[in-house]
Amino acid sequence: MRAEASRRGFVSVAGLGALALAAGCSGKGGDGRVLKVANQKGSTKALLTAAGVLQGASYRIEWSEFPAAQNLLEAVSSGAADVGLVGDAPFVFAYRNGSPVKAVSAQRSAGGREALGIAVPAGSSIRSPADLVGKKIASTRGSIGHYLLLEVLERAGIPYDRVQVVFLSPADTKGAFDARSIDVWATWTPYLTLALGGGARLIADAEDYGPLYRFEVANEAAIRDKGDLLRDFLAREARGLDWSAAHPHEWAVALARETGLAPQVAEQVVRKYRHAPVALDGALATHLDAAAARFARAGLLKPSGRPASEVLAPLR
Repeated sequence: MRAEASRRGFVSVAGLGALALAAGCSGKGGDGRVLKVANQKGSTKALLTAAGVLQGASYRIEWSEFPAAQNLLEAVSSGAADVGLVGDAPFVFAYRNGSPVKAVSAQRSAGGREALGIAVPAGSSIRSPADLVGKKIASTRGSIGHYLLLEVLERAGIPYDRVQVVFLSPADTKGAFDARSIDVWATWTPYLTLALGGGARLIADAEDYGPLYRFEVANEAAIRDKGDLLRDFLAREARGLDWSAAHPHEWAVALARETGLAPQVAEQVVRKYRHAPVALDGALATHLDAAAARFARAGLLKPSGRPASEVLAPLR
């Protein structure tokens, strides 16, 4: 019964469509200005709405929905959206490949256990990262799951070309994982939570490897032309994060309502994946440069490119 509830929840989260869908607006926009915010289901919009921190904004927020960070970053890069929240690995791929984006705020995971990991199906003979040689591993290209996989392989001394990596969307990966057409899945919550609820087990957890960060990433034109709106929005988001830490059950109820996750799954997601704002400083630049170097060693990015110090843009 629990596995069936998890399966239904996964369908609700994953079935967002291939590209962005209009998601409506919030705020009365008294001065007529608009901030276009890109959103992944169960992310920024759900949190800020549940926390009630959008009330009183003088501008209108125009939301758009995306199934994954890559699609979201494409929208921000093109100017179809002004700002959106993504993990560190997708951000690295975007700016190192020339996208005109910068990070205007950052968040670090305050929890992390089972928030991001490498899972195998129940009954799998794979017991540790050392067993990954020759195995078919699915993730989303340039995702935080993909980055964790690279880190796990490096620590285990396994060259990237000694495993078979296939890039799939989370929805397609779930079907392949259940059908055993792949051996391993490198993914994040809520997908990881749902997989574990269906009997999968972890062979690596991000908590044991390194810190998890997320970034609000804005188009350079939006930073120039809408800096005041971005500052106000980020202040409201920080208040929303404070609210979620103080009201985890209420946040889980809102998350379940927004995503269609089963309430017990939403409670687990909230418990495993908490975030707090951190400064855009030299430590973060070092973290991002290390991530870029790891992707480059695997042949997935060119060794040269914009250093992270050029794409961290704290708003004054």
